[in-house]
Amino acid sequence: MGEMSACGIVVPTDWVPLPLEPSDDVKDWAKRTAAELRDRSKAAGYELDKRTLRKELRARADDSRSRDPFYAFAFFPDGFDTALAVLEVDLIHPDETVPSITLEWLAKAFSADDFGTPQISHTDLPVGSAVRIRQDFAADSASRVEPGVLMETLTYGILPAGAESAVMLLVSWTVPGITEEMEAAADSIAQTVTVDL
Repeated sequence: MGEMSACGIVVPTDWVPLPLEPSDDVKDWAKRTAAELRDRSKAAGYELDKRTLRKELRARADDSRSRDPFYAFAFFPDGFDTALAVLEVDLIHPDETVPSITLEWLAKAFSADDFGTPQISHTDLPVGSAVRIRQDFAADSASRVEPGVLMETLTYGILPAGAESAVMLLVSWTVPGITEEMEAAADSIAQTVTVDL
């Protein structure tokens, strides 16, 4: 068993990488990325407000940075000035409390029954064995007076062959009616995970 020296992932172009390094200038990144997204949407026949896009990009980046994942992406299809979903990838390393990471431990540690029993299945990906967890949570609303919203998630806990650590891939969304599309996207992106030992 070895330690991972790198982890890779391939996402479609409408998944925008979020700046996670402490040295990243989020304000400047949001300004540049908003202009790129606005131009891309304009070419597809949509008009977007650059200020709304900048604000949304900064909010998504700040939210992901608060969790410090390995990678983070926000889903901005053409014509949308808000992210429809977020994808985060993180690494889970064994320690004194969990000396050996297993699929069973990942399923238990990363599932909850906030809104019904999670749908848990096992699968094999090109990089190794994985547990797939589809579940819903109550997400906080933007303000204290508004009710919370339903956050849908699809999580992959992946044990790359020959590695001691696990790769966690989480896709989350709160927009109703896109579950099938988001599950298909997450399933497809999980197939692209690679690691170097």
